[in-house]
Amino acid sequence: MLNGAIRNRLLRTLSETDLVLVQPLLRKIDLPRGKILDQPGQNIENIYFIENGLCSVVVVGSNGQKTEAGHIGNDGMTGSGLAAEVAWSTNQTIIQISGHGWEMSSVDFLTCLAECPSLRTAALRFGQALHIQVSHTVLATARYNIHQRLARWLLMCHDRVEGDDLDLTHEFLAMMLTVRRSGVTNELHVLEGMHLIRSTRGNVLVLDRAGLIEVASGSYGIPEREYGRLFPSLGSEGSTISSTTTMPTSADR
Repeated sequence: MLNGAIRNRLLRTLSETDLVLVQPLLRKIDLPRGKILDQPGQNIENIYFIENGLCSVVVVGSNGQKTEAGHIGNDGMTGSGLAAEVAWSTNQTIIQISGHGWEMSSVDFLTCLAECPSLRTAALRFGQALHIQVSHTVLATARYNIHQRLARWLLMCHDRVEGDDLDLTHEFLAMMLTVRRSGVTNELHVLEGMHLIRSTRGNVLVLDRAGLIEVASGSYGIPEREYGRLFPSLGSEGSTISSTTTMPTSADR
């Protein structure tokens, strides 16, 4: 595996010396929709570096109610808490858009953390990036309306997959927004009427990214800029946006 062939952004930040140590311990794995990577309260058995596809961080209440708190795509990894010596997961992580990635056992990961300073830095910084993302999800839920929050979530998904097609079910979108499925359908129709997306069963096509950013109305942008600050070595690849007024449209991507 050559560094140039790696699509996971965290792995791309590793030094050449550390990558040589990490590479033999990575196993290529398919990540189909619905695959559960971690469960709340259970020890983290494996770490996943996603190459494409989308993983959801889902908060599960004591009564079984669920809501999505964050996304992990090729920008990050699961199990970053291991770098802070936390051996268990507090949330469920589940694949929502199929893809593939690299799997590493938690035992091998802990060994690498001790020997690979750039891996430890990447894991700790991604944990911070995910914390910022989740914090802004709380803000969006409390202060923004449903179609603004939907625009934000679609942008976040768009950031983490290739192309403009998002294979998202209405059921998943309802969990993302903590609303009824019928409410999701109504809000998708609103965005369709604005010619920002095209929605079909199990799929959302992004037509106008800049328009979605405008609709998101400030709920999107700060976590994306902070990711770029945390991973400056990625350059423009590491910062999803630099200005909410200069984002390219779908046709420019």
